[in-house]
Order: sequence, then C-alpha cells, then structure tokens
Amino acid sequence: MQEVSIWCNLQHSNIAEFIGAIKKTNVSKIKIKCKKCANVLSTNGYCCIVVEYVGGGTLQSYLSKHTILKKKLPLDTTIQVALDVAKGLNYIHSNKIVHRDVKTKNLLVDKNGRVKIIDFGISSKFYSPMMVGTSGTMGYMAPEVLSGSSYDHKCDVYSFAICLWEMYACLLPYPQHISHSKISHQIYKYRRPEIPKSCPTALSDIMKKCWDVNPQNRPEMKEVVQMLLAIKTRRQQQQL
Repeated sequence: MQEVSIWCNLQHSNIAEFIGAIKKTNVSKIKIKCKKCANVLSTNGYCCIVVEYVGGGTLQSYLSKHTILKKKLPLDTTIQVALDVAKGLNYIHSNKIVHRDVKTKNLLVDKNGRVKIIDFGISSKFYSPMMVGTSGTMGYMAPEVLSGSSYDHKCDVYSFAICLWEMYACLLPYPQHISHSKISHQIYKYRRPEIPKSCPTALSDIMKKCWDVNPQNRPEMKEVVQMLLAIKTRRQQQQL
C-alpha cells in the first residue's frame, strides 16, 4: 500500500508509468496463467500492481550482454542512460521522495533505449530531514545507511554513482558478492569500485562526487543532470 501511495502520484518519462493496483484477500484459491511461459500460479489472494510494459529488461541484464562480449557501451549511450536515471531521480527527490533501492536491477530499458525507474517498495517520503533504518542492496547502499546512522535522499545519489560506474564499465561493481556477514560497515564505508583508466575525467569526477563518504558533499541530482548535460553538449560540439 505504501508503494502504491507513492508510485501512483509519479508521472515522468523516466519512471515506469503506474496504471493501477488491486488487493484481494479472503478469496478462494485462484489460478493465474502467465501468457509468456504458460505456467499456472495458484494463490489464496493477491496484491497486484500494474505498470506500463517496458520490454528491454533490466539495465543490469542489458549491460551483462556487453560484459559477455567484453565490450563497453558507446560513451554517448552511457551518458544518455545516466541522464535518464539522473532526471528520474531528480524528479523523485523534487517530490520529497527517496527511492532507497537504486540499482541497475530496478532500472528498465524500453525499445527506444530510454531508461525507466521501477520498484518503490521501500521508498519513503521525507517530511523530516533525516531517516534511519537499514534498507537497500549491498554494493549500492550508502555507507551511512549500512552503519545505522541517520540519512536523507543523498543515499540515492551514492547509489546512482555505483550505477554510473556499472554503466561505464559494464561490470558488476564488486567481483564478489558483498553481504553483512562478510564486511563491516567501517570497511564498506571507504570501499569503492576501481574506476577504469579509460574513463573520461568528467565522468569519473561525477562518480567521485556522488559517492563521497560525506553525504553533505554529494551533489543534488539536479546538479548531476547539469553536469551530464554539459558533457553531452561538449561531445556534440566536438563531433560537429
């Protein structure tokens, strides 16, 4: 219900469109047939959120195809994909919402290559300046969230930086799975993916600013949008 209350009020080209929702309980066992795989699922009641169909799959799966080929995305494509995500997050933050689980699995690619944000299951409105409570995905989670400290929407900015690194490198941010049992928040606090030497300085600077250990030093997403637009403009001028 919290996810519905947030998602239904969001309308932006870089957020998957919310269509409707239904909650059914206290009903006899029903069967739902999947049109794609012909599997039949049985349930004693259900909650269902319907959103627009985004046919390109997750950004993570999209990037993994390039990983297999050992081939990076064209730089212009990387910049545009990053812009899509940055614009979507800027819109979310402008509506006083923090996503809290920004990762490439929660970004979908449509047939035109546009990226759309999904999954507002742990999103929250931030009427007060700070929040507490560990939420998100290891590897993308901001250090202040993992440590149990109070935090705000800048946790999404950190997660964006990890996604941006992933977009450029076409690799998972860490070679091994990170879990709470394997790494302390003190080690995690200063751990970052290694930026490839081939990465343009302007792009690596955005990563470093956005994953700064101090949330107050991280830029707002509207600033990130402007930085990415500046890179895009310079590249267009160079190509003329």
